[in-house]
Amino acid sequence: MTEIKVYRDLMGANAEWAEKTRTLLAEKGARMVNIIGSPGCGKTTLLERMAARLAGRARFAVLEGDVETTKDAERLAALNVPVSQLITAGACHLEAKLVHYALRDLPLDELDLVIVENVGNLVCPAEFDIGEEAKIAVLSVTEGEDKPVKYPLLFREAAAAVLTKTDLLPYLPFQLDACLGYLRQVNGTLPVFQLSALTGDGLDDLVTWLVEKPRRGGSE
Repeated sequence: MTEIKVYRDLMGANAEWAEKTRTLLAEKGARMVNIIGSPGCGKTTLLERMAARLAGRARFAVLEGDVETTKDAERLAALNVPVSQLITAGACHLEAKLVHYALRDLPLDELDLVIVENVGNLVCPAEFDIGEEAKIAVLSVTEGEDKPVKYPLLFREAAAAVLTKTDLLPYLPFQLDACLGYLRQVNGTLPVFQLSALTGDGLDDLVTWLVEKPRRGGSE
């Protein structure tokens, strides 16, 4: 009998797991958002500063994605944030299957919100649906104002963009108006939260949006 080799589409298999995750979250009445940004843009610091503001407004947990180490998860655990570490061991993004199994280990009946911090990368994480309700694109003023047009997929699919480290604007040749123009060029309806996690400026607006607004695809 002739052996037949079968090849399956990776993205297709990922989509199946993403739908399983949406079903699971719907059954439990919980929501999940996917935070995506470059290494060093301030994603973990943002989560650290958001933790106290979310307390009392939403029961939440974090899934922390990294190529290696548990360092970022340890930072959040030190603040008593329920957190699980997802290690990709070299992969540049989180896949839906890994996220799904991590979610099943969380007490979803006791949670309103799950925040996923994806692996630091502007390309691959934007391409892989993990079953999230909304993607949140994070861009820091230390990266350059042209990132939205260099990596348009993420900003096109995001339900919101967060511009971090704005306390550094006086010290950098970052053109804020140009950056906002590029964001509008890629996604004209994208809400943009300008904030400094260090000083707390602008953080409350993002937290309010996160608790009240995200829906899959960015619709309300």
